[in-house]
Amino acid sequence: MTCSQKDKDRIRALAEKVAAMAREPRMAAIKKRWADVNALRKPDRAPVWCRPVGCWKEIITDDRLECTDPSLRPLEYRFLQTIHKRDIDDDEPVEDYLDIGAVFKVDPENVWGVTVGRHTTSEKGGAWGYDPPLKTVDDLSKLRIPAFVYCKDETQALKTRLEDLLGDILPVKVTVGPLLGATLGMAAADLRGLEQMMMDMIAEPERMHRLMAYLRDSTLASMDYIESTGLITPGNSGPMTCSDPIGETGVNARLTCRNLWCMANSQEFDQVSPAMWEEFCLNYQRPIFARFGLVGYGCCENLTHKIDGVLSIPNLRIFVCSAWTDLDTVLEKAGRGYCIMWRQKASDVVFPDSATQIKEDLMKGARKLQGYRYQIVLRELETLAGHPNRLHEWTRYAKEAAAQYS
Repeated sequence: MTCSQKDKDRIRALAEKVAAMAREPRMAAIKKRWADVNALRKPDRAPVWCRPVGCWKEIITDDRLECTDPSLRPLEYRFLQTIHKRDIDDDEPVEDYLDIGAVFKVDPENVWGVTVGRHTTSEKGGAWGYDPPLKTVDDLSKLRIPAFVYCKDETQALKTRLEDLLGDILPVKVTVGPLLGATLGMAAADLRGLEQMMMDMIAEPERMHRLMAYLRDSTLASMDYIESTGLITPGNSGPMTCSDPIGETGVNARLTCRNLWCMANSQEFDQVSPAMWEEFCLNYQRPIFARFGLVGYGCCENLTHKIDGVLSIPNLRIFVCSAWTDLDTVLEKAGRGYCIMWRQKASDVVFPDSATQIKEDLMKGARKLQGYRYQIVLRELETLAGHPNRLHEWTRYAKEAAAQYS
């Protein structure tokens, strides 16, 4: 890599810290905890994990970034995040290698054949609104099934550069997984607009069906391609989906989507009825889910009245119970046949001046979950609201609750 010696020393020093974390004895216990709960075995306690998301900017400020080479800044940032998570002390699995995604090109370059637009504010990090390209029925004819091509030389060049820099500290591994996601509603909203989607389901249902069928077919085509390459790598590492190996390998030990997790949700359909959600979303996701080994479903949407539909998903393993989904109803209907990802409400964690209520809420929920297989997960944080140690406090209380009600 063409970068200064100072930058090289900086990245290597951070990589050594990450490698040391990966070798800690506690790491084996963390990975086993995730693997046990996701296999529906009884873990020593439920795994606990938080994802700072937007509040990383408050944790890792610009003055902490030292690399002058812009190509190394993302890696520096990534290592700093991993190191900070060790300080928070949640169940973040850390691997003893550096994973990098393979490089693919897509035709058309804008993926769908039309360019997704957004109305944005002038303020950095400010709000935005949809500027969807599918404004008329005729616009649907502009959509194209995206075609992907693996860029072998570019991928190898990236791998070689990182090996030269870090290979003696963290071996570099190329990872390959799904190219398009199964959360079709996100792409539908980008293309048509969220408000217009709501209208289409009532006033123009055939138009909505055409759009969802196109997104389903695009995803299935991308799965066909990635399986044909033989490049797929195991996807059972990392938080939430760290698990035993999934499925059996095929001819020549090739992996397929049957060896992978699929995590998806229906947040864009949160406000529609269970019947309309199934008709316009879930029914188009089912063929995708059927080709994966294990599925996790849900995010921040309220699934209280859609539980039966979720439980009908092929290969479902993780039911994501958001802060808006009624936990009691999930436990009653799902029973002990699934892993419950119990999601916390970010605002309830970061905005109280006292952390006392946070501890009480965690204990109350964990008490209900005792005897079930569950994860405690906090995501979607956009600010720490002036409480720089709040993630440390939340993690400590969540681990205590998980241990008490294991």
